[in-house]
Amino acid sequence: MAPTSASTRVHVDGRVLTLSNLDKVLYPETGFTKGEVIDYYSRIAPVLLPRIQSRPLTRKRWPDGVEGQPFFEKNVPRGTPDWVRTVTIASPGSTRGSEEVEYVVADDLPTLVWLANLAALELHVPQWRVGPRGGVRRPDLLVVDLDPGPPADIVGCCEVALLLRELLDADGLRAWAKTSGGKGMQLYVPLAETSGDATTAYAKEFAEKLARDRPDLVVASMRKSLRPGKVFLDWSQNNPAKTTIAAYSLRGRSRPTVSTPLTWEEVEACENAADLVFGPDQVLDRVEDIGDLVADLDSVRQRLP
Repeated sequence: MAPTSASTRVHVDGRVLTLSNLDKVLYPETGFTKGEVIDYYSRIAPVLLPRIQSRPLTRKRWPDGVEGQPFFEKNVPRGTPDWVRTVTIASPGSTRGSEEVEYVVADDLPTLVWLANLAALELHVPQWRVGPRGGVRRPDLLVVDLDPGPPADIVGCCEVALLLRELLDADGLRAWAKTSGGKGMQLYVPLAETSGDATTAYAKEFAEKLARDRPDLVVASMRKSLRPGKVFLDWSQNNPAKTTIAAYSLRGRSRPTVSTPLTWEEVEACENAADLVFGPDQVLDRVEDIGDLVADLDSVRQRLP
């Protein structure tokens, strides 16, 4: 369907938004349109918003669709409505030379719809939140990013995730798994607020231990030359300056895929990479059928050993 310049005014939870180019195709391989992107984010909002609330958003936008040139956006864009929550955070050493970044914080459905209308397909968040007056809090999540080096794929990630679960269990820590929406996956360990240095050090320690125990399968080094055929455990994602794709976010791939929470039974049973690829409609159906698999992340508060 050819894109149109027509705009539509809609009311979303008391806010008036102008949506444009709803039939513009953002995923040409499947014909998935911007209107469908907005519809997905509107319907997944009840489980997505808790994953991004009070977390400064880094957005990856594809205004010309996934075959066009994307860009990362941290600062609020021009024309941001005055009702959108923003927070200004010090950013010393920024590559753009700015000492501060004014982030969007998506705490409600209107903000989520507004971002989707900007073709912000991917939503990336840090492992920490900001308080009601914008104060930066300490991390409340530990994340392990499992990145397979071809020909390894998410099947190898699942094997490593199960080994990681054993290590975490031994330390009395419970973890939740999700796909990245791409080739890899992440494990989340909810914590009582902990310093970023502590979460990074702990993640590095068990990543290096697993790399020593299973050098055939795992690498913990940043050297890309070591990664082919193995799963890289990126412990550095716990640096407070870094972000991770949010659960339930779309990805800007050739086809619309979603970073999808998994059951441990699914991780154990994975035999083919296609088993853990989920599109928007599948994810909406999963939530309806089995609920929000990461809902407990907000209520479980664990302490590092």
